[in-house]
Parts: sequence; C-alpha cells; structure tokens
Amino acid sequence: MKHLLSKRLAPLQAQLHGQWRDSRARQLWQAWLNELRALLPAAVRARVFKQAHERLIDWPLTGACEQHNDERLILLLPADQLLTQTLLLPTAALRDVHTVIGFELDKYTPYPRDQLQYVARVTGKQGALAQVLLVAILRERLQPLLEACTAQGLVLHGIDGRDEQGRRLGVDLLPAEQKPARQRHSRWPRYLVLACCALLISCMALWLNARTRMVEAMQQHVDEQRVQVQAVQNLRRELINSQGAAQYLARLKAGQPTLSSVLVDLTGCLGADTWVEQLEIADGGGVSLSGQSAKASALITRMKDCKTLSDAQFQGIIQPDADTGKERFSLRAQLRKEAADAP
Repeated sequence: MKHLLSKRLAPLQAQLHGQWRDSRARQLWQAWLNELRALLPAAVRARVFKQAHERLIDWPLTGACEQHNDERLILLLPADQLLTQTLLLPTAALRDVHTVIGFELDKYTPYPRDQLQYVARVTGKQGALAQVLLVAILRERLQPLLEACTAQGLVLHGIDGRDEQGRRLGVDLLPAEQKPARQRHSRWPRYLVLACCALLISCMALWLNARTRMVEAMQQHVDEQRVQVQAVQNLRRELINSQGAAQYLARLKAGQPTLSSVLVDLTGCLGADTWVEQLEIADGGGVSLSGQSAKASALITRMKDCKTLSDAQFQGIIQPDADTGKERFSLRAQLRKEAADAP
C-alpha cells in the first residue's frame, strides 16, 4: 500500500521539486541561509549546518566505489542512455508541466508513458511560450543501473545526465520510492522555516496586542471626554434654566408695580381717615393689608379707583376698635400687571 501510494505521488513530488528548484523563492531562501551561516561561528556552523559533500559518479561504474557517510552520490548517465528533447509549451502549462507532458509523452518519444521515467525542467521563457527540457529513460534500462549500484552498497541521492558536450542536465531521474530517507541534519532548514513562522506569528500577535492596547486607551480617553462633555452639557442646561428663571423673574418683576407706587396709590385711594398697620405683597402679586378706618365699609368702593390694585375683597369681618373709635379691617387685593406701563 505504501509503495503504491509513493508511486502515485511520485509525479507530483517531481513536479513540486522541479518548480521549487527553478523558483525565485528557492534562490532567496538559499541566499538567506548563506547569510545566516556566515553570521554563526565556525564551530557552531559546522555543528548545526552539516553539509553533505556531493560526489558525482559516471555510468558505467569503474571498479569498486566507496561511499562515505557525509557524501551524496549523484549518478551521471551518458547522453546515449537518455532521451532528451527541448519543447516549447504555453506558459499556462507550467502550472502542471509534468502532467501536461505525461499526457502527450507519446508525441515526443516512441515509448508509452508507463515504460518511461521522465522529468521536465523549465530552461527559459520566450514571450507566451516556455522552453522546457524533457529528459526520459526507459524503466527497463534504469532498473539494472539501480541494482548495480545497490549491489556495490551505493545509496544514490539523484540520477542526472550529461548532454553531448558532457555538461550536466540538472535533472533528477531517480524514482521517488528509491530516494533515501532524509538525514537528521537536513531538517534544519525546515526547523528554520518553522522558527521564522513562529517569530512572524509572535510579531503579529505583539503588534495586535499593541494596537488593542492603543484602541483601549483611546476608548478610555473618549469615555472620559464623553463624561466631561456630559458634565459641561449639564452645567449649560442648568445655566440656561437659571437664566430663564432669572429672566422670568425679571419680567415678572417688571410687570408689577413697585412698592413705593403701591403706597402712593393706597394713600390717595384710602383717604386721610384710614391708615394701614400692615402691608404684605406676595411674589404672585397678591396684596394683603390691614388697618383702621373711619368708614371701613366704603374701602372697597374707594379701592376701585386704585391704579395698582384690583379685585379688592374683605378678609374676615369689620370690627370696631374701642380705643380709637374706628373700624378695624383686613383686605386682600391683586396687583395690576398693566400698572407698570401706566402713567
């Protein structure tokens, strides 16, 4: 089951490996790793970044080959063992170039797809077209090579080829199920990626925390200003109410006659035979007065001539005073509001 799954995933792995190998991101990643290695001391760099030496061996094998633990063996096949062809494909096909070439492999080679081990590498772009190098080898020819290497105890990390001029093609024809398990030191770049992701997430969390605190501080400041504004509005409302009450009282006071004018008016209305012992003027304009008069019963008629008072009425009964021989009275009247404008 595991072998079948690896066989099905082999094309996808080869495609992803090819895209990663030729990508700009890989170049930036390698440059960053090189800068990081340069910053570390030599002892730490040798311990952390253990670099396996890449060793190239040509086919056919000549004599006995020994492999050291820190070596990565790359088998180079001669040009007559490979089927190579340069293709021009639309750039849209680069998204899944391995699968696209696999469907049309019979157009480029005389063998069916299931008999070939093939890889495709993008070598350049020309406008809307991409230049792709197709390298293939028969499985029945590849299998004896692998068995010969295994018989000598060699663990291959890749199978490359040479062109007619003897230059490396820069491909890997080694099947995915034949690739050796990654050594422990090869996981360091993965750990670095995880560390970078953790640092990035931490920076984002710290930034969000700082922004949250800033927003909370701004919200608290806004709440304080809102309370201050509410207090100012309350004071303004109280001031407006006080001003309105003061203006009302001023208008009310201006609409009523003064105390001196009331006294002058009462002096003329009541006559010389009447004197006032007590006079009270309420805020609502009510006037209460009491005193003695020779003819108290005629006071209501006399007060009709008063310009500052109206609605005069007796309070209680008229009682004679034995000491003065006059009649004691108590009246209640109302101030005229129009009296302020009267001459």
